[in-house]
Amino acid sequence: MNIMEIKFLNLENYNIGAQFCRIANSKGGAITYIHNSLKFITTELINIVKKKDIEICGVKLNVNSLKVYIITVYRSPSGNFNNFLQTLDKVLKSLYTVDSRIIICGDINKNFLIDNEQKRKLENMLLIYNLMGIVNFPTRINGTSSTAIDNIFFDTSCFEKYTVCPLINDLSDHDGQIVRIKAIFQTQTKKKLRGKLIDTISDFLNKRSSESWEGIFNNDDITIMFNSFLNTYLKIFYSSFPPPH
Repeated sequence: MNIMEIKFLNLENYNIGAQFCRIANSKGGAITYIHNSLKFITTELINIVKKKDIEICGVKLNVNSLKVYIITVYRSPSGNFNNFLQTLDKVLKSLYTVDSRIIICGDINKNFLIDNEQKRKLENMLLIYNLMGIVNFPTRINGTSSTAIDNIFFDTSCFEKYTVCPLINDLSDHDGQIVRIKAIFQTQTKKKLRGKLIDTISDFLNKRSSESWEGIFNNDDITIMFNSFLNTYLKIFYSSFPPPH
């Protein structure tokens, strides 16, 4: 996707809210369209883009006194998955607050219909922010494969009702996905509980970030290295999430 292609792709009643275009290489890029009835602010993410690893853009909407972030992301199949994971974690950490809602949508190029290590790593990272994928059907079908490499992630506990379905189109070799959300709700009790949870998560993330992990790698025995890592990780985890007595 490039600037010239975007100029020819006009959607009636929609404006471009945010975009990232490659200067070199074909395909790729990310774009967010917003209905012209909605007010939005573009979320500045251009500085964290790593071409092929993570191409990302987003907007912020104000809905019922809540901040709703719509993040569009693309990860190339040839990109570095660890860079993608670390950068997305950094973005979510900067946006995640008690009065915000985050919706991520895009082409991750990981098949969510098959369990694998990278899929588990992504899901575990997203669960820190209570985000879950809702697409459980194929999004790219050809003569030899049927995969779900596109997905939509959000906190399902914050939406009263939602539905998701495929949109078969002739614009791409991927089918689209349509999600319909009836309402975003938040009671005072849930708001207080969620506030405590987010404070706890923030404490855990801060402790994890400030921990020095260098000593773990000062050994050639992988078992000792793993046990050292696990002990340090659990120490941090239980200091933020103490087990019930």
